[in-house]
Amino acid sequence: MKYLITYSFVLVNSFFSISCKAGTPITSKSEVMVISNPDFTKGILTGAENIEAYFPILQDKKVGIVTNQSGILSDKTHLVDFLLARKIDLKKIYAPEHGFRGTADAGELIKDGKDTKTGLTIISLYGNNKKPKPEQLKGIDVMVFDLQDVGARFYTYISTLHYIMEACAENKITLIVLDRPNPNGSIVDGPVLEKEFTSFVGMHPIPLLHGMTIGEYAQMINGEKWLKDGVQCELKVIRCLNYKREMPYSLPVKPSPNLPNDQAINLYASLCLFEGTNVSLGRGTEKQFQIYGSPYLPKKSTFSFTPMPNLGAKEPVHKGVLCYGEDLSTIKKVNRLELQWLIKAYKSTSDKTKFFNDFFPKLAGTKKLQQQIEAGFPEEKIRDTWKKGLEDFKLMRQKYLIY
Repeated sequence: MKYLITYSFVLVNSFFSISCKAGTPITSKSEVMVISNPDFTKGILTGAENIEAYFPILQDKKVGIVTNQSGILSDKTHLVDFLLARKIDLKKIYAPEHGFRGTADAGELIKDGKDTKTGLTIISLYGNNKKPKPEQLKGIDVMVFDLQDVGARFYTYISTLHYIMEACAENKITLIVLDRPNPNGSIVDGPVLEKEFTSFVGMHPIPLLHGMTIGEYAQMINGEKWLKDGVQCELKVIRCLNYKREMPYSLPVKPSPNLPNDQAINLYASLCLFEGTNVSLGRGTEKQFQIYGSPYLPKKSTFSFTPMPNLGAKEPVHKGVLCYGEDLSTIKKVNRLELQWLIKAYKSTSDKTKFFNDFFPKLAGTKKLQQQIEAGFPEEKIRDTWKKGLEDFKLMRQKYLIY
């Protein structure tokens, strides 16, 4: 597999910024591949397939890689296998939530181990070890990061990115982020995270849907000095080819066990807020993030389901209990964060005092959203309270965009 690519490097230091050929400023300590003549008539190529841009950096280096089942090329070859076949000296795999093969439940403790296919050591970056320790990075010259994000603040791969960047900065390791399209890349929406609600499901002051690729997001983390003590890592973003933000992008594999298709990925941000309530969002069914329901919603509903253990959901909410709700699996694609289903469920639940749980403010990034729903605010009035935060974020975001 070989791609003939015309490119140049743009390197900007901490004293000034310049614009690349795509017309966007690049932040300090970031290096981005600039394509002279992108051909938008051809298919999208991910950063992992922009091979000539990053292979020279890996030659004669000891390499670590942060990836999972989403780290594949267009022929479905996994990047780990591809690099090993080309004699790149891979030393360790660092696995995020759900593990290297992507089969663990959300929130499930992942243990260190070895990959049965390659024999490589796997270091878990979930549970009590979200940030690799110096001894776990010993002997690594370059770290490669290749994970498929879906554009939501609480999707934990961007939190893993934060800790990897921090560890690389502290241990003088170059980080290469292989960029991938954001399937929700044209949507910037939702409340901006308030500092007191910072957690692993929301680490930065950004809206719930950020509208950036993971490479662009890495530049923002570096540029805004969000890492501990304001450190910045030596970051190289390998951009996608033939890609524009507004292009539709269908993921070739599930990015995590409970996002099985394009519909689930599109509805993910809107329905994931139900994780902070007593309502099931379909875990334990085959329509995860495409349905919602609860035993406490009206039994007159025309749709019902019973969650049962399955891959990625060993103990789903309301396991074995009939839930009443709504099937959204065939609705039109949404282009914003939708609150209508959350508001509807709250209004119709049989016990409002038990609807929200303590996790909801962390997911929302604010206590205000729960308070507004409880106070009976209509959706558009709630949305009005986000406007200033969204405007400020978009202004900050602009200087980090590549596409």
